[in-house]
Formats: sequence, structure tokens, C-alpha cells
Amino acid sequence: MTDLAEQLGFESAYFDLPGLRLHAVVAGPVGAPLVVMLHGFPDFWYEWRHQIGPLSAAGFRVIAPDQRGYNLSGKAGPYDAQTVAGDIAGLISAAGYDSAHLVGHDWGGAVVWALAAWHPERVRRLMVINLPHPLALADALAGFNLRQSLRSWYIAYFQLPRVPEWSLSRNQYALLKRALQRTSLPGAFTDEDLARHVEAWSQPGALTAMLGWYRAVWQSRRQLLASRAHFNRITTPALILWGESDLALGVELAEASVPHLADGRLVRYPELTHWLPAEAPGEVTKQLLAHLTH
Repeated sequence: MTDLAEQLGFESAYFDLPGLRLHAVVAGPVGAPLVVMLHGFPDFWYEWRHQIGPLSAAGFRVIAPDQRGYNLSGKAGPYDAQTVAGDIAGLISAAGYDSAHLVGHDWGGAVVWALAAWHPERVRRLMVINLPHPLALADALAGFNLRQSLRSWYIAYFQLPRVPEWSLSRNQYALLKRALQRTSLPGAFTDEDLARHVEAWSQPGALTAMLGWYRAVWQSRRQLLASRAHFNRITTPALILWGESDLALGVELAEASVPHLADGRLVRYPELTHWLPAEAPGEVTKQLLAHLTH
């Protein structure tokens, strides 16, 4: 996997954090404004392959880590929100910076929201793709949003011990590959992309660690609700990109996220799905560069 980064013209690096060795791909001039790009499930740093080059060419230092438990990063838990957000705060410091621009998709977006709430001094600007503000999601589920509850069925399935690992890894991760293909536009994930994902999922302990994020969801929710005031109003300049054909998360959650932003906006894509970085990489790059250089 380190060879993959080099094949694409990037550099692999390791950052030693308290209790965790984090693998990341880095690019761009050292000392330039930092952009940290956070993938979701079941991706790894490779999700941002289309954005790393243009951002570094525009004069940014880019770090795209494999988040805790994924691919080449350490597999030790826990995976609750405070822990995984603390990982990225530690990464920013280990890279020699006080703050960074943050970009996150899916679970990566959850980490971005958490950092912006708990450590706003660490976040200069943020962009989140298809992950609602945590209070928007929590309030929807607490308000018995039946449609969203049904869409989130897989979270309950992932709570089972061992069974999800068995089903997801059978036949060379056929179920996970099929999930990516069926929830995205045709051609978003090529056979080569899927083979690279399988290699990442096959790292020792990776699949159980990846599912650990879902198994920590109730602990993360308690942490969120205990510090609701910190999340209620995000002051960092924020941009939300949303593919409306997302099968797991309804666009009403994106709309409900905006009132929690002191300085934020929502850009909607009716024809796109959960997987914007793969389906519309040029558009994601354009929006990101405009937001970061505004």
C-alpha cells in the first residue's frame, strides 16, 4: 500500500501519536497551509486521490491519513468520537501545525464536526460531504424519523459480534464491493479501485477495527449529547456538499444541518449519491479550492 501512494506521485508517512501509529499520504510544500482529508467507511486515504494533487499544486500541504483502524494505521481501540477526533488534533500537532483546514466524508465528516465543536481553534475552514451535523442526525432519530431509522438498519447489524466480519469478508469481500457499486453511480468504482480497497480491508485486524467505529456509536452519542452546547453552533466557516441520491442519509438531514452553522452553506447535487469524491471528483476539487481560498 505504501507503493500505491508512490505510484500516484505522493509520499507515505507515519505519525506517532499517543497510543497510535497513524499512516498517511502527504503532498505539497512543507510549511504551507495544511489541509487534512478524512475518509469514511469503508474507504481509506485513497478516497482523496483526485483531490490531493490539485490541492498540493495550489500551494497547500495535504495530509490524508488512514484513520484509526483502517488500512496501514494502528488497529487499537477505542473508536469513540472523542478518541478519533483526538487522533486528528494530535496529527495536526505532529505535523508541526497549530490548525488546519479539514475535509471529511462519511465518518470522516463526523470527525470534522467533532473537532470543530470541541477544538474550534484547530479548524480554519471545514468541508463535509454527505454527513449531517451530529445534532441534526441525533434529533431526527430521537424524533422518530422512521424513514431515516430504516435507512440506518445496517448500524444495528454491525453491533453483532463476528457475524458482520464473516459476511462482509466472504468471497474476497464480495458484499462490501457490491455495496459500493450498488450505492454509487455506474463506473464510480472501477475494478482497479475495488482491488485496492480489498487490499486495505485485508490488512490484519482492519475489518473488525473499521466496524469498531459503528460499535462505539452509542458511546459517541453520549459524548455528543453531554456536550450539546459545543455542537449547537459551529463557528468555523463551513461548506456542506450533498449528493441527494444517498441511500443511507436523507437530504433533510443536510437541510437541518445549516441552522447549526454560524457561517455555512449547503450545495446539493440531485443526481449524485453518497460517493461524491468518486462520482464528481472535479466538482469536489473545484468547490474545495474555492472554499479554502475564499
